[in-house]
Amino acid sequence: MYKRLQSNIPKIVEEARKLGDQIGIPKDLRGKFGLTGAHSSFPGPIGKNALEAMIRAQRSQIKLEELVDMLRDLVKDLYGDEYDAAPICSGEAALWAAFDVLATSPMLGRGDAYRTRYISPFERHMSHQGGFGRPFPPRYKFFVADRYVTAGELGVEGKRLLNLDTIVVPLVSARYDAHGIKYYPTPLLSQVDAEGSAERIADVAERHAPYLTAFASLGYDIPGYGYGEKMPNGAPKLQTLIGNLAKKYDIPYITDNAWGAPVVGTDLRKTEASLIFYSVDKVMHGPISALIIGKEDVMIPIRRALGMHSHRFGTVSAYAKAQYSAFDPGREAIAAQIEIMKMLKEDPKTFTEPVDKTYEIVQEEFADFQPEKFKEDLIITKTYNNLGVEINYDRTWNHEELGIPIFSEDDSFARTSLIETCLDAAGVLPTIAYDGNILISPGGGTIGDDGQLLEDRMRYGVRALAEVINIICKYAGCQ
Repeated sequence: MYKRLQSNIPKIVEEARKLGDQIGIPKDLRGKFGLTGAHSSFPGPIGKNALEAMIRAQRSQIKLEELVDMLRDLVKDLYGDEYDAAPICSGEAALWAAFDVLATSPMLGRGDAYRTRYISPFERHMSHQGGFGRPFPPRYKFFVADRYVTAGELGVEGKRLLNLDTIVVPLVSARYDAHGIKYYPTPLLSQVDAEGSAERIADVAERHAPYLTAFASLGYDIPGYGYGEKMPNGAPKLQTLIGNLAKKYDIPYITDNAWGAPVVGTDLRKTEASLIFYSVDKVMHGPISALIIGKEDVMIPIRRALGMHSHRFGTVSAYAKAQYSAFDPGREAIAAQIEIMKMLKEDPKTFTEPVDKTYEIVQEEFADFQPEKFKEDLIITKTYNNLGVEINYDRTWNHEELGIPIFSEDDSFARTSLIETCLDAAGVLPTIAYDGNILISPGGGTIGDDGQLLEDRMRYGVRALAEVINIICKYAGCQ
């Protein structure tokens, strides 16, 4: 099937290119809006309030440590005084600093440094939260060898931290079938058994206990990422069980919630995570930067590494040189983060109402989804954590016939993820669409200056998505 798709790429893309006219997308709009404002390669416009806060900051004379303390005060008001915060330049920087500070062995002391290990479930985007140690068992080397990294020795080795291993644990009831034109194992996670997976992780943790220094996972709350099961308090069940394991071993639980939002989303107080971080330029419509929120005992060493915690002569806060002061997000980004956190605290509907309307549009446009035989296997989920709508279709492969073609993460970076490529050809900036999963979020030219959803634009994009899937299924022979 994937050979057939590969050989027909020119025909498939040509059909997709005609969709702009068929759907009626205005020509001056094509290529200027999309299904997410959260894509790393083309983040959406900065929100009006955040942009105005950045401009005010440019013209102000304020100590940066005081600006960071304003952000910390907001976080403490929202989460409690035992929590702290640190702004940083990007989500990847947040991962790097967190793993280096909390999971790697110390450099000081006589003798050779010892090796340490952290555990990550085998989930999506493993080159992020699972990419900072050498993968163990060795069969999982592939997900940092060919993804996200610059070719050559520096690209592969430059990201990994010294003396750190990543213990990869497959999730129970997940499938890791090979799919895609660039044919690789794909994590298909809509049917993950949270309790069974936590038991498996606990068994692995016991085997590696003498060297174990952290647990890590994504912080999302949707089925396509393996977090469909919830606790009575609404928190993702698997994350909560991992958090309990981290408490048992008295080690940090690092949660990567880059495509997420604080306050309205996953609450680390419920999952027992030690820290959680967010890419502010994604669903929060801010400038490129990230925000780390966590318990004080782990945040203080991270803040020290960033040069934000206490001057040598004795102060509570600082803004000075340190190991990771190169990850400084800058005055304007910090000011925008303060404004965004105030909005999330005082008027969360500014962020959630566009999600509600997007969910309605997706439901309407997929009501007559073709091929019709797959419609019952689609899982459409609204999420305030990711401020968007997830469309998962990996269950179309639960039957004895071909399902909707699934593209690997490697396809996305090789430009052979045909859903993404065809949306682009139709004039719609794509969202990430691989591993049988599509996540749509407002913000990629679909939010007006007043913060309201531009419904016609979102409808154009969602309609194009449904048509693109139908075209791909036709050439795959699975209609």
